[in-house]
Amino acid sequence: MRILLVEDDHLLGSTMLDMLRADQHTVDWLDDGQQALNALTDDHFDLAILDLTLPRVDGLEIVRQTRQQGNQLPIIILTARAELEEKLQGLDAGADDYVTKPFAMAELKARIRAVTRRRSSTTSDALTVGQITLDPASAQLTVGSATDTLPRSEFQILQYMMRHPDQVATRRRLEEQLYGWEPGAESNALEVHIHHLRRRIGKTTIRTIRGVGYLLDSQAACGVPECP
Repeated sequence: MRILLVEDDHLLGSTMLDMLRADQHTVDWLDDGQQALNALTDDHFDLAILDLTLPRVDGLEIVRQTRQQGNQLPIIILTARAELEEKLQGLDAGADDYVTKPFAMAELKARIRAVTRRRSSTTSDALTVGQITLDPASAQLTVGSATDTLPRSEFQILQYMMRHPDQVATRRRLEEQLYGWEPGAESNALEVHIHHLRRRIGKTTIRTIRGVGYLLDSQAACGVPECP
């Protein structure tokens, strides 16, 4: 899961970053409200964890604007503001949960699991392109009548491409799904993951756009000529 962490306490943010990554999440960390709002507008995340007291744009305003834009990603507010009225404001603005500091990391991880479970049970998140279906909640891939559970890296790549079929996904954007904004990819790691995905969904379904990146071909994903 790709998480956006927005926290301006650098000691706490660094600790949370390490602990969330230890759970195999891809985590990007920002300490500025305006940068967080821009990231939520321009990029794709599976979950956001927001402090409320942030430079430039308050976390509550980030929640409001994110929901106004129609973005329904799960949002957990994590803040020292513990008054009931403030909790109600956060939840009424559209946050899925409200956790007050100080907190136990085990509790936050449990809240993350609960929020993502609730969202997956109340929304139809399955992605379908042609004969390919991907369930984000379970990482289960179905191709025709065959099913399989994808490893994390292959799931992150295919999920992004299925959200943007017939659009070129640059190498940089796909690597962000795996490593966030920090460099972390080996030179051929992406090619290896693409190779494995092609073995699962067909060689022609993922096209190489030389010098740019890759494209999920919806026509090839249909598997039959008459597929619309």
